[in-house]
Amino acid sequence: MISATDFEGRWQIERSIEDHLTGLNGWFEGTADFAPNGPGQLAYTEKGTLTMGSAAPMRAERRYIWTIAGDTVAVLFDDGRPFHSFDLRDGAQADHLCGDDLYRVEYRFEAWPRWRAKWSVTGPRKDYTMRSDFCRA
Repeated sequence: MISATDFEGRWQIERSIEDHLTGLNGWFEGTADFAPNGPGQLAYTEKGTLTMGSAAPMRAERRYIWTIAGDTVAVLFDDGRPFHSFDLRDGAQADHLCGDDLYRVEYRFEAWPRWRAKWSVTGPRKDYTMRSDFCRA
């Protein structure tokens, strides 16, 4: 079984983005660092380069806090607001409603230490699929 300490350290990320509203495809390449952030917490910091369609590449960054208790991970925005939670077992799913837009994620851990997060985002303002593949750096 995967534990909190198994995530600690640096991961390479390759992410594809399919925007179904605009027809644009995007690509992100970068790293994610999981660092201890107090008892049962990991600070997640992601940095890399994002390219959407034919636009010039741009720097992209985001941060989250993962709070892990047993098999359950609660993901918080970096300001402490709740985002979503999931079970570390394979095939974990979670939803997050942001206004009228629904963010649905599926985590896959069966090829550990390679893993994937697939987001499907739908609503009046958004319609995209994002696949992020993680492997040890």
